[in-house]
Amino acid sequence: LCFDLIKKWVLQNPEASICTAEGVDRFKDIAIFQDYHGLQEFREAVAKFMGRVGGNRVTFDPNRIVMSGGATGANETVMFCLADPGDAFLVPSPYYAGFARDLRWRTGLEIIPVHCKSSNNFRITRQALEEAYEKAQKLNKNVKGVIIANPSNPLGTVLDRDTMKSLVTFINDKNIHLVCDEIYAATVFSSPKFISIAEIIQDMDCDKDLVHIVYSLSKDMGFPGFRVGIVYSFNDAVVNCARKMSSFGLVSSQTQFLLASMLSDEDFVESFLRESSKRLAKRHRVFTKGLEQVGISCLKSNAGLFFWMDMRPLLKEQTFEGETELWRVIINEVKLNVSPGLSFDCCEPGWFRVCFANMDDETVEVALDRIRKFVLQGTENAAGNKCKRRQKNNLCLSISSSRLYEEGLMSPAHLISPHSPIPQSPLVRART
Repeated sequence: LCFDLIKKWVLQNPEASICTAEGVDRFKDIAIFQDYHGLQEFREAVAKFMGRVGGNRVTFDPNRIVMSGGATGANETVMFCLADPGDAFLVPSPYYAGFARDLRWRTGLEIIPVHCKSSNNFRITRQALEEAYEKAQKLNKNVKGVIIANPSNPLGTVLDRDTMKSLVTFINDKNIHLVCDEIYAATVFSSPKFISIAEIIQDMDCDKDLVHIVYSLSKDMGFPGFRVGIVYSFNDAVVNCARKMSSFGLVSSQTQFLLASMLSDEDFVESFLRESSKRLAKRHRVFTKGLEQVGISCLKSNAGLFFWMDMRPLLKEQTFEGETELWRVIINEVKLNVSPGLSFDCCEPGWFRVCFANMDDETVEVALDRIRKFVLQGTENAAGNKCKRRQKNNLCLSISSSRLYEEGLMSPAHLISPHSPIPQSPLVRART
């Protein structure tokens, strides 16, 4: 939604790139080997940016900034630092589908879901954490920590202060780690505000060595191709270990140089964050209001690049088989790319994640028109069959296709996106 703002800044600051006539004099300095800690100006700029996103209520130390190849690499690096193969992490669900890859493929870790429910808007509770912890113990799993995404992917919600304090108390009581993935921190477009875990632990009596942050510029700035991931830990041993491992996934010096200049431009950053929030709010409002007009509700959200759509009234049956059937119809017949709750390990069938910030206004209208027609067709079909349920609950699945059940058709978890997890790692085994 905001590439025009980035383009304008780049054109106005050609010296920020070493590949322009204005910046080429720095080419040699940047192209040769650099300190694996990263450029000092880059770490300082990122630390300051993280603080600004958090409302300047906490100060981040540039010396604790460790680079990685995107949040994907950052999450894996933290897991390598904190756990051994066979250990487990608790993950509140529904959770980012890529965690199954990022946390597990090369580390040998296991994920234990902490099931959260729609009855309390999928809030993370101490009771749910305890139940998941006890389940892991019964399975003889060594729980090393909890990992959360705040703001949440796929829910588009932020954690409130009380929930975060409860999480810190829980991990402190169990003497396990807490990893907070905060890569959507600057995508909050309405209240309540984002609160970093760094702010929470400032005022708590807890072991700060157990708390770690993963950050990235992929979402907040829209730079996933730059592969800028950050590990920020309050634990000196983790910082030292992660920094040694970072040599396998550094951010290029050219990228660091450009971003250091951009993020240090305070006027630009302030303007960008303000305008990004405004555009996200408008797009979110257009999409959700459009769905409301045809009786489709969504979880109330205020952050992220997506929302959590409630399609339970459209299920033929309230099962994950019913969810998968509906998803395949939406993909193959309605031609909309949405992600089913099953792929996020949601414990309730019928929820779907819809991304709304990766298209232009014209495409938004096309998407809304398609889903309106689909839902209205289902309503008319239900009325024709004299369904006696109320309108909101009588939306029957109306489009069918023999292709949906063809042998070999892949499941939702295989088709959602390039980040979708698959059961086994594709890494080739070494042979002697």
